[in-house]
Amino acid sequence: MSADGTRGDRPVGVREVAERAGVSTQTVSRVINARPGIRDETRERVQAAIAELGYRVNNAARSLGTRRSRTLGVIASDATLYGPSVGIAALETAARARGMWMATAYADAADEASVDEALDHLLAQGVDGVILLAPHVHTLAALADRATGLPVVGMHTGAGAARQAEGAGLAVRHLAALGHHRIARLGGPPDWREEEARAEGFEVAAAACGLTVTHRWSGDWLAGAGHAVAGGAVRAMAEDGGPTAIVVANDQMALGLVAGLAEAGRAVPADVSVVGFDDNPDAAHYRPALTTVRLDLAGEARRCVAEALGAEAGDGGPVDARPGAPVLVVRASTAPPTS
Repeated sequence: MSADGTRGDRPVGVREVAERAGVSTQTVSRVINARPGIRDETRERVQAAIAELGYRVNNAARSLGTRRSRTLGVIASDATLYGPSVGIAALETAARARGMWMATAYADAADEASVDEALDHLLAQGVDGVILLAPHVHTLAALADRATGLPVVGMHTGAGAARQAEGAGLAVRHLAALGHHRIARLGGPPDWREEEARAEGFEVAAAACGLTVTHRWSGDWLAGAGHAVAGGAVRAMAEDGGPTAIVVANDQMALGLVAGLAEAGRAVPADVSVVGFDDNPDAAHYRPALTTVRLDLAGEARRCVAEALGAEAGDGGPVDARPGAPVLVVRASTAPPTS
């Protein structure tokens, strides 16, 4: 056996791995394909043999035999934003845990032609399923119609949307518990699925808590949008019956809003409480530190990968595909109202 993983001129194959591990070739195949029912000891022995021999899986040959490429396609948009960028990384980790690879195509989710081109690119690679990250509301149904025979999953649809709504409800109930009765909201772009779910959760919780929603604004997820709304928020606060708290659809817009309020001479939370959403890594270092909602993005990624694998989603494999519930992270940007 040579150092580069070949036997003479022939690459190391499954048979050599099986001989080294003391198992059958069928067992080696099941380990390679991340199938269930393999004892941990056996799996580790096979993986050690693969590493020792330098065996490399021939995905092209395997796909001919299994009609599976062991690759999931991801269509992503606005990947410079915190949510999508973290979502891509989480999906990559979840796919690798299932023995899959991930091919990512970037598209402008508002441009139907751009999304079609991204889908064509992934279909040409023979992907086994498609995951749509940060979709606009109309995009998922259109993709499902085109990707005939393939699972198409949205990261923030179905169960994922329910957790988004639940997280927004946590923010509202937190403010109600502090004694706020009049609140406002700064939402994201209305044609985004996350915004739709977070807005729904906000409205349902506000009604259930008997709160008055005094104002509703929209932004583009960026800090600049929050800063631009600050002037309107200051005017709203000066009105009789103005808001004493503002729920913001993501942390970046909350950052801009707090900065704009400070420039206008309004302090958070002394004059108005602010709650964000996402718990990005910088939220604890805002001034004041931001109260926000944290989602289990790693769990959502595992759910999407499991659903994209279709029948394999319930195979009892090693990955838990049930995301955790959203969590409210209470920091210094919220307090009881002073008026």
